[in-house]
Amino acid sequence: MIDKKLIKNIDFVLLICIYIVSAIGLIAISSATHVQESGSYSSVIKQALSLAIGTVAFIVMISFDYSYLSAYSKYIYIFNIIILLMVWVAGIGHQSKGAQSWIALGFLNFQPSEFAKVAIIISLSKFLADRDGPLDNAHDVLMVLLNVGIPFILIFIQPDLGTALVFAAVTIGMLLIYGVDFKWILAGGATLAVSMPIIWFYALEPHQKNRIITFLNPSLDPLKTGYHAIQSKIAVGSGMLTGRGLYNGTQTQLNFLPEARTDFIFSVVGEELGFVGAATIVLLYFIILYRIIRIAMKAKDKFGMYLCVGVASMFLFQIFENIGMTIGLMPITGITLPFMSYGGSSLLANMISLGMVINVGMRKQKINF
Repeated sequence: MIDKKLIKNIDFVLLICIYIVSAIGLIAISSATHVQESGSYSSVIKQALSLAIGTVAFIVMISFDYSYLSAYSKYIYIFNIIILLMVWVAGIGHQSKGAQSWIALGFLNFQPSEFAKVAIIISLSKFLADRDGPLDNAHDVLMVLLNVGIPFILIFIQPDLGTALVFAAVTIGMLLIYGVDFKWILAGGATLAVSMPIIWFYALEPHQKNRIITFLNPSLDPLKTGYHAIQSKIAVGSGMLTGRGLYNGTQTQLNFLPEARTDFIFSVVGEELGFVGAATIVLLYFIILYRIIRIAMKAKDKFGMYLCVGVASMFLFQIFENIGMTIGLMPITGITLPFMSYGGSSLLANMISLGMVINVGMRKQKINF
């Protein structure tokens, strides 16, 4: 049982915003899957069930002191690497949409990379919290790169560039808060710039290159590589101020909008609920991120603070990238919109992350860093 005194410290504003976003997501998924026409609520029911399971996982996460995550971070990291390797095991690993990123156990299918993001936040938080000074030497920087780099590479070669980029965003966000010597930032930027030709010609898959080219010029191939981006912008733009009305979006209902229930769920909201609906979603996400940072600032220790910063960085990047790609400001990477896009693994991992943040807030204690 959770102490009643701790329950009083739960950030209910954050929780309410999360469930409002999730509820809007369920409605948008019902529209994207044409429930009025087909009469099938299969996707909506599965997403609602995932939310229920996620709620149970959330309750479990807040029922113990988050310091246990620090104590067992090494084992969490090792288990994370094991399940990422399992996607390549014959009979267990499963390929979907060209990526070897799923584990299929018959009764249960899940995407390990979603949970790997949570594991990395825990592992990197432990590493940073145990340090006293800034990252100002090659050994420490190398340790961070190894910590994040191993799962990053395992996910990148699936290939899943979108999730790999989330790892980079989480690492950058946490290091900026921790404090890293500026020379290492310059060195990292220079290394990335020099490596770009190698990454382009030898690391990126053809479809990933096409996505970048399409981002720069969507009209280059409007019926193939540019189709997703063009149809999404048409959907969002046609919603205007108040939208075409729920279940009345032509791009969505006539199947012009691809991956409507997953990657382009925001486009569904933009078309059918208009600027008002889209702005409401953005506002809710702003409140969510603000409340997470607020909890981070009041955390009783550095480990708790870094957990919150890691989760905030993860959510911020996914929100910015997903919404950005639907309106043509970012390249399409297949990153889902937190708590809204269809997907059990993503929703469960996000609820676990939320549980970590609420856990830190419940056990807050004002101290000076």
